[in-house]
Amino acid sequence: MPIPLAWLVAFALGAGFARVAQAEIARIEGPFVASRPMAIVLGFAGLVFLPVAGYFAAFHGDWAYLYLVSWQNVPSAVDLALVLVAAGLVPAGFVAAVALLRTRRSRATQAISALIGVPAALAALLAIAFAHRLGVSASAAQYTGGFGVEPIATSALGKGVLWGLLALVAGAGWAARALRAPA
Repeated sequence: MPIPLAWLVAFALGAGFARVAQAEIARIEGPFVASRPMAIVLGFAGLVFLPVAGYFAAFHGDWAYLYLVSWQNVPSAVDLALVLVAAGLVPAGFVAAVALLRTRRSRATQAISALIGVPAALAALLAIAFAHRLGVSASAAQYTGGFGVEPIATSALGKGVLWGLLALVAGAGWAARALRAPA
C-alpha cells in the first residue's frame, strides 16, 4: 500500500475498531492501555498492518512513494520511520475514537463516523487522483521516462497488492470479530 494511503487507511481502521468495540469499551473501568481491545488493535497493527506496509516500502519503493520521488534517493531509515508511523496510526485512530466514546456525549458516534469517514474519503480521493500511478509497476525513472512500465496485473507488484489486500481484509475481519466477542 502506498505510504500516503497507508497513513489514512490506518487511522480510519483504528477508529473503526473502536466503533466495533464500543460495548466492551463502555465496560472498561481500569487503565485502557492494558485492556483487551487495545491488545487486539496493537496485535493487528504490529502483526498485519506493519508487515503489509513494510513489504511495499521495502520491495516496491517507487510505487509506495507513488513515483513522486525515486526510492533509491530515500534513506532506509526514512522508509522505516514512515512505515512505523503508518502502523502507529492504527492504535492512534483507536485511541482518538475511544477518547470520544468515553466522553459519553450524544454526538460521539457522529464524531467517530467522521474519524472513520474523513481519512477513508481522503484515501479514496488520493487513489482516484493517482489511479494511473497505482495501476502500473515500474521504477521512478521508468515511470517518468515512459519506458518499461507494465500493468500492475502482470507484475510481481500486482501479486503483492493482492496478497496484501487479502491479509488486511482477513486481519481486519479477525480483529473486528475479536473486538465484538464478549471478553
